[in-house]
Formats: sequence, C-alpha cells, structure tokens
Amino acid sequence: MSYPQQDPVDIALYGATGFVGALTARYLAEHAPPDVRIALAGRSAAKLAEARAGLPAAARDWPTIVADAADRASLDRLARSSRVVLTTVGPYARYGLPLVEACARAGTHYADLSGEVLFVRDAIDRCHGIAAGTGARIVHSCGFDSIPSDLGVWLAHRAAAADGAGDLTEVRTVASMRGGFSGGTLDSLRGQLDTVRDDRAARRRAADPHALSPDRTAEPTPSQPADAPRPARLDDGTWTAPFVMASYNTRIVRRSNALLGHAYGRGLRYGELQGCGRGPAGAAVAAGVTGGLGALVGSLSFAPLRPLIDRVLPAPGAGPSERTRARGWFRMDVRAPSESGARYRVRVGGRGDPGYAATAVMLGESGLALALGGTALPDRAGSLTPATAMGDVLVDRLRAAGHTYAVTRE
Repeated sequence: MSYPQQDPVDIALYGATGFVGALTARYLAEHAPPDVRIALAGRSAAKLAEARAGLPAAARDWPTIVADAADRASLDRLARSSRVVLTTVGPYARYGLPLVEACARAGTHYADLSGEVLFVRDAIDRCHGIAAGTGARIVHSCGFDSIPSDLGVWLAHRAAAADGAGDLTEVRTVASMRGGFSGGTLDSLRGQLDTVRDDRAARRRAADPHALSPDRTAEPTPSQPADAPRPARLDDGTWTAPFVMASYNTRIVRRSNALLGHAYGRGLRYGELQGCGRGPAGAAVAAGVTGGLGALVGSLSFAPLRPLIDRVLPAPGAGPSERTRARGWFRMDVRAPSESGARYRVRVGGRGDPGYAATAVMLGESGLALALGGTALPDRAGSLTPATAMGDVLVDRLRAAGHTYAVTRE
C-alpha cells in the first residue's frame, strides 16, 4: 500500500527492515507527532509488514512502499510518494545514488547516514544543481556521522559571530564514546578501500581534506595536513588518539563552512581526536587505539586477510543487544578559539550506543525537522549538510530529544 501521488506521506523510511532502519522506525513510532504520516519502504512487502507488526501501536496503520535500489522506476515512485525520504540502505556507494537522483528530480527532501566521501562527492556532482532547481534538500550524514561535529562547530561559529569575536581559527573536537563498530560502517569502509586501491584519482579525492568543497579552487593549496597520526597530549593533560570518523566528519564541517561563504573563516583549521584519559593509563589507551585503528585499516586493505577479519567483525545489518545499546553514550567537546583571542566550547552528547541508538534519534529527528520545519528551515536547497540544511530547527529538536548542545565562552 502507498499513498497516491497527490497525497504524499510526510516521511518514508527506506531500509525499514534493516537493523538501524528498524531502530529509526521504532523511534518515529514513539516520538513523531500523531498527525505526521509515515511509511515504511523496502524491497519485500512481506518483510515490511512483519517489521510494522513489531512496532508500537502508533505504526500499525503506516503504509508500506515496495522499492528496490536496482529498480529506478520504484525509486521514482517512492520519491514522488513522499515529502521526505530517510534511507539506511548502504553501502551508499553501491546502492545510494539512484535514490538521491530520484529525490532530487522529484523535489523530495532526502537524508541518509553516509560516511562515504566518494559517494557524497559523486552525489554532489550529479545532483546538487538538480536539487537546487526543484527545492530538494539532499542531506547526507544525518547520524553520528556527522551531526554532532557539524552542529557543534556551527554553534561555535554562531557564538563567535554574535560576540563580534572574528573568525574561528584552530578548532579541535575531542570525542569520547562507549559503543561498538557498526557493521554497515565497516562494509562502507571495505568498499572505499577497494575503490581507492584500484583507482588513483579516487585515492586522491579520498585523501583531500577539501574533497567535499563546492569550489575546490577556493580552498587552501596545498591541502591542510591530515589529522594527528599518533598519540598526542593536549594542554589539559588529556591523551588523544586519531578519531576513527575524523577523516569524514572534518570534510562535512569544511563543506558547511564553504557553503556558508566561509563564514567560519577562510583560515579555519579543523581536526578531530579521540580522548583517552590522562596520565600513564591515558597514554597507554591512546597508543592502543592508534595501533588498533592502523591494524583494522591495514587488515581490511589486504584481501587475503578479509575472510578472517570478517569472522570477528559485525556483519552489515547486525548490531548489539538492546542492553548494550542502552549502556552506550557519546560526548563531543568542540574547542574553538577565534582570531580575537576569545575561546568557545561546545559540549555535544547523548545517551545510547552512538552508531545505533543515538543515530536512530538523529536520523529520526532529521526527518521530522525536514518534514515539519517549514519556513524556519534555512532557505537553501541542493546538496547540503545537517548544519546548512536544518540549523536551529534540528538543534532544538535534538535538545528536546535529550541530546546536549551547550555553548559557553571561556
């Protein structure tokens, strides 16, 4: 069942039978206003009906829409039947582009959980102009990749601008969290590693800190240096290691800056680190995290080891138990000095495993922001970021959902 074209649903959730899709569906069933019309979308009518039957009573009358990434006509119907499409179907480089194109053509807002630089770059190149013309907001990275980072730096900029403190300069985000790797994220990483191994041009794009800029020629050359490759200690004594998502999140933040006319500052330098604690114990943890990340990427890059690694890492579509998800949490500490010498700190945080429970909140609230935000949303269309597409509307919704976005001047 689906609503006819003249009566589209407010939100269609594509991938509703997958692990994160099911978590997002449950979140919407428990938190969406009762007058918001929601549909579940996926490849199998039978599986969609089964997934709907397991949701709270508010979802029992939700329609289902059958759509397949390999059937472009079905994706066109999905886009035309919806005001907003949320998708958890990845890896996006393999499955995502036809849906982005369908939404851009239809003028339908779109949000995903992508953390794939090459996919997002392709989507920008193919769909930004089309979406800008139809009024569609195409918003990638609406989960732990990369809402906390993107909104956190945007809020720091807003505070500095309100104080007349000038541009942001050397901004660093220190992340702490409790949670596991997402199987879908690991599958996306495998795909990108395979692509860059065989394609020199793709390897250059993936390594470019400004790979997602709307105008690469306007960005610094040579590219800014990569994030710290080894353990380091901050001024407050905290030991840090490279943050697993830094290489992607930093590109989203830089795209936001560029889309806003480099309002954060043309000289902005931005990086992300993982906090590991203080003293000898913190140093040991930092060394372990750094070595572990290097070993993970190295093993996934070496084809003969793939079968062995795949046995111990979570598979796509799988995830931790409800108890494990509930025990998770994340904190992002954005430290943002400005050119006037003023220093700002934005504390972002939330409960629940960041890659699963907290991400379901972020994606669900992104859908509600796009569906209900109306004229309160920034007046922009095209291929955007969470900050440039939703701004205060999303910040307010996430605060109301229990997440922290606290800004202070130090």
